[in-house]
Amino acid sequence: MNVVIVRFVDRLKGDGMEIPNAIKRRALDDTLDITIRVGKQGINESLIEELKQQLSKRKLVKMKVNQGIASNNADRKLLFESISNQSESFLVLQRGNTAVFWSGE
Repeated sequence: MNVVIVRFVDRLKGDGMEIPNAIKRRALDDTLDITIRVGKQGINESLIEELKQQLSKRKLVKMKVNQGIASNNADRKLLFESISNQSESFLVLQRGNTAVFWSGE
């Protein structure tokens, strides 16, 4: 099982910043439910808006991508990074087809 914990760039300062340990622990917790699923329609504006809305309420959001969307780990990593950039959130971790995004607050 591959788990990638990502070091993120502070969007305001532009320098590297470590993800707080409390956020890492919550992201790794199996009780965090998947609240967004990416299906065959892929990434679109409504999905990004839904992610933004959930992040404003919950701070951490878990997303799962169907296997047909991104076939290998490198493609999934690029996909999740793209979603993070579009939603102005931080990719906390990626494990297979699942990723956790953080609002930064």
